[in-house]
Amino acid sequence: MVLMTAPDRAAAETLATSLIGERLAACANLVPGLVSHYWWGTKLDRADEVLILIKTRADRVPELIARAAELHPYDVPEVLAFEVEAGFEPYVNWVRDETCPRTRC
Repeated sequence: MVLMTAPDRAAAETLATSLIGERLAACANLVPGLVSHYWWGTKLDRADEVLILIKTRADRVPELIARAAELHPYDVPEVLAFEVEAGFEPYVNWVRDETCPRTRC
């Protein structure tokens, strides 16, 4: 599972469809209405954002992170990966199958 934020719905849609289209992700859920508070340099800042929940395989995470950083409009995008310990087996299998590059499956 990878979490990423985007500045708006259009950017989130572009990121999600690109990562899915490149088979780096099987699914991406867009969660609007996120409000982020953070330090940027010496300033306390706030931004309305969209949270993207991305499902992928562990072995695709490094490539997904690199590609997300290339595509993202932020200079320092939030892209965090978490290991999934368990899940509904048919869904986990679907994620595995959909994120396997077609040349290797």
